[in-house]
Amino acid sequence: MLKLYNSATREREDFIPHDPKMVTMYTCGPTVYHYAHIGNLRSYIMEDLLDRYLRYLGYPLKRVMNITDVGHLSSDADTGEDKMLKGAKREHKTVMEIARFYTDAFFEDCRKLNIRRPDVVEPATHCIGEFIKVIKKLLELGYAYQAGGNIYFDTSKPEKYYIFNDYNEEDLAVGVREGVEEDSNKRNKTDFVLWFTKSKFEDQELKWNSPWGVGYPGWHIECSCISMKHLGEYLDIHCGGIDNAFPHHTNEIAQSEAYLGHKWCGHWMHVHHLNTNSGKMSKSSGEFLTVSLLESKGYNPLVYRFFCLNSHYRKSLMFSYENLDNAAAAYEKLVSKICSLMGEQQGTVEEEKLEKMKDTFKEALDNDLNSSLAITALYDALKSDATAATKLAAVKDFDRVLMLGLLDAAAKKYGEQKQNDIPEELRVEILSAIDRRAQAKKERNFALADKIRDELKEKGVELIDTREGTDFRLTK
Repeated sequence: MLKLYNSATREREDFIPHDPKMVTMYTCGPTVYHYAHIGNLRSYIMEDLLDRYLRYLGYPLKRVMNITDVGHLSSDADTGEDKMLKGAKREHKTVMEIARFYTDAFFEDCRKLNIRRPDVVEPATHCIGEFIKVIKKLLELGYAYQAGGNIYFDTSKPEKYYIFNDYNEEDLAVGVREGVEEDSNKRNKTDFVLWFTKSKFEDQELKWNSPWGVGYPGWHIECSCISMKHLGEYLDIHCGGIDNAFPHHTNEIAQSEAYLGHKWCGHWMHVHHLNTNSGKMSKSSGEFLTVSLLESKGYNPLVYRFFCLNSHYRKSLMFSYENLDNAAAAYEKLVSKICSLMGEQQGTVEEEKLEKMKDTFKEALDNDLNSSLAITALYDALKSDATAATKLAAVKDFDRVLMLGLLDAAAKKYGEQKQNDIPEELRVEILSAIDRRAQAKKERNFALADKIRDELKEKGVELIDTREGTDFRLTK
């Protein structure tokens, strides 16, 4: 039975979906004003692991993610500069140009890290009508009020406002952010803006008509509305970084349950910080660590995924190049071990042993998504007395969830090793055939491409298509 830690109850619980016919999962997406740093991406890697493991277990899953392209101020307390406007000023572009560029950059990073694209990706700017609909009802129900030109959610109205932390009741009136400029329009310092009609910025670019005047939505309202639009009134799992727990997710719960009149989300998953020696990783402190920067230093992005999976998602993870180098060395050893299996007499797959390996792997991930124990299960499978075919079958099965590209990396390494023993004349022939096949595929002559592949196979040459191109290995 899959057990997951629920941040809302602070307990490990059996995962029981509201409707077994469709598990619903929502992921807080990026604010697309700059590149994602690798601390941001740790959350998406661990959420991807959960996504893939649920599918591995056979759950039908629909996962939705927002793109914040409007409304996210630099302070969670509705103060400071609009992050999107800040990005546009920095690069002398429009807000939507910034949004498109960094949305594409985010998903390119995800591709490199084998992070699956969610089933639905919805930019906030596509849902203005939904925001207005929900805010109107919150006003009618008495959970929201208008003051100083803005619409606020009244945090004193819910029976329980604080969900993820234990606070004294008087904290509600005191506020939780030191040094935050007080908004005199608020009845309580924890109240938050649902809709701005009085823009803080004269050059605010994105504005829409609303019943309360021309304006734009607050940040917190978007996730509630996008989730309800695509996943309905009951949400099974909501994911995000631990820094989103308060106030963002707290505010989502308050407004969603006020609007719906019942419990909204059954399970909350929060991924903890990636830290450096100077503290929590951010875009504004120290070296701006991105996937592209790691690549420029010679690191395979999947080594960073491996680095993250070797730690539990509810533990802070310390990043240093020394730690990443250790992960790279361990990854290379793992690939080399799998590569060596490809050169052995492989035998047959021993189904009983394979099932026991799978049980150990699932036991690890059933234990609150313990990815480090799952990787240990992979090592144990490789060290077992099973046939090479059984071990390779286990690697293939486990990597459906881990997504470390292990078989591709091992096959490439194996091919390189075999190529060193190939006579030059044969090597030239094979590479020429690969080029002719690539040209045939480019011209959409797939019949010719298949013929070239089959002819090589008859000669004992197996082609291996990877993201980097086509490699080969000798089978005879």
